[in-house]
Amino acid sequence: MSEQYQDLKVSEIDTGFGKLGQIVLDKPKALNAISTVMIEGMQKALDQWRDDDAVKAVWIEGSGDRAFCAGGDVVSLYHSMKATPAGEIPEKATEFFAKEYRMDQTIHTYPKPVVVWGDGIVMGGGIGVMAGASHRIVTERSMLAMPEVTIGLYPDVGASWFLNRMPGACGEFLGMTGARMNAADALFVKLADYAVTSDDYEQLRQAISATDGSHDAISTAIQQYHSDTSQQDSTLYSHLDRINALMAPADMTQLVAGFEQLSEKDGWLFKATKALLRGCPMTLYLVREQIKRAKYMSLSEVFAMELIMSTQCVLHPDLAEGIRALLIEKDNKPQWSVGSVAEITDAMVEEFFQQPQH
Repeated sequence: MSEQYQDLKVSEIDTGFGKLGQIVLDKPKALNAISTVMIEGMQKALDQWRDDDAVKAVWIEGSGDRAFCAGGDVVSLYHSMKATPAGEIPEKATEFFAKEYRMDQTIHTYPKPVVVWGDGIVMGGGIGVMAGASHRIVTERSMLAMPEVTIGLYPDVGASWFLNRMPGACGEFLGMTGARMNAADALFVKLADYAVTSDDYEQLRQAISATDGSHDAISTAIQQYHSDTSQQDSTLYSHLDRINALMAPADMTQLVAGFEQLSEKDGWLFKATKALLRGCPMTLYLVREQIKRAKYMSLSEVFAMELIMSTQCVLHPDLAEGIRALLIEKDNKPQWSVGSVAEITDAMVEEFFQQPQH
């Protein structure tokens, strides 16, 4: 089977163990941002391979050397929202979220090994594809982030699940700041399993092809190329005590005030603060609430909750405004629906967790 979808290449590679199903996100100029059509193609391939005994494992990568996947195609979401009368649910936008979350959940629960080569930029929806894979590889070029705070969304694609499983307050911190992670950070917060030098790509592929295709054999093959990335190389690890202290206030105005007091001498932390202070105030509340609510949820409950949240986001004005300011008109001056976190009430937050009545 070899199929060319729009912006997606799906093929079966002959190996020593039989066939390796391969998916290549093929939209390099747009940093392989995933669209509904690409998601549908990935879902179809994964469903077929699940029941095909000849296909023993799956490999997913991005085209070009700049990005694995920079997230979802939010510009299309914007046009869907703008084309829909106020108060009505933009169907193309909600269809995108529903199909994306189904595909992400498919990867999380896949019965065969799924290897993701997370080279270059891995953001938002890209982390969604990668997070559930059985073998998640980052390189020295990897840059991971969940920057939804900048566009008035919240960390979705199962983030309510994986942010809950990070050390200390890293989950809340990454969700509220959209801070960038390197390979060592990704290993530290459990978003990656292995760090491999990008130059070792070909040898790694050959080593995997020479295995029996089982989970353990693929792990052993990757381990041979696992580069020595120590925890000390992780900026998140070295700042963990500060991060925990900054995220400690229960009151959101106090939390924001703590970030406002950081100065340039705080270096990396000061930089990471910019998106939190300029980003969508409602996102800060949504991050805290999604993590709290999802703590004891199953994976399917998490995705069901996020679908409700995302549907509410397309009904509320901040998401369209954030995409406009950052990606459409690019004036970087979003007019958020509230001026600060101080204006947000519990009832306003609660609305994002209620199924829309339409």
